[in-house]
Amino acid sequence: MRGNPYLDWLIENLKAPGKSQSGLARHIGLQASMVNKIVNGKRKLSSKELADAASYFGQPIPQAELEHSAPGSMTSAVVVGVVEAGTFREVDELADDYERVEIYVPADDKFPNARVMAFDVAGDSMNRLEPRPILPGDRIACVAYEDVAHIMPLRDGMVVVVERVRAGGHMREWSVKQLEIYDDRQELHPRSSNPKHKPIVIDRDLDADDGTSVEIVGLVRRVINDIPLS
Repeated sequence: MRGNPYLDWLIENLKAPGKSQSGLARHIGLQASMVNKIVNGKRKLSSKELADAASYFGQPIPQAELEHSAPGSMTSAVVVGVVEAGTFREVDELADDYERVEIYVPADDKFPNARVMAFDVAGDSMNRLEPRPILPGDRIACVAYEDVAHIMPLRDGMVVVVERVRAGGHMREWSVKQLEIYDDRQELHPRSSNPKHKPIVIDRDLDADDGTSVEIVGLVRRVINDIPLS
């Protein structure tokens, strides 16, 4: 199974004189802790970060590293948390890191260089999504949207993971929604039999601020569920 295809290249270049994790972090605009996770195989570089890393090292990215994943290959994904509409949880980075597990999913041939992450599904906010509902107990695999935004603009019908943050960043909700785009707004809709779930509306007025920030963090690519043995 193929892991992070850039890791050997990255580690080897970090051994060069004058190069360091902290210097790389400053150059590509990441926290030093994030670069440490990359070096330890817990996080992948996005395509833009990879290009910035090549600029920092002054070394080309080996052509072999740019090839698409072979058909049938697997890639690792970290289960980062639970998606559940309407549920804000306290952000605790130490607890998040401790509880996360790594799984393997089929490699995404459309986005071979994007980071992959997974979420466990709770609640019924997408139980009427067509053609396939997303149900409690499912696990979804996503690509990080910031890694693919330059080649995959937002469009109607996309199923995405939405992050809402409030209380100065201390409380966070992750949920799955389906995108509808209008001239003056974007609407992130639940597809549910439960009327309590409401859409999130994002106006074009960038000055509007109700104390809650909204960001699309993942593009849902796969739904996973095991059949119970009994």
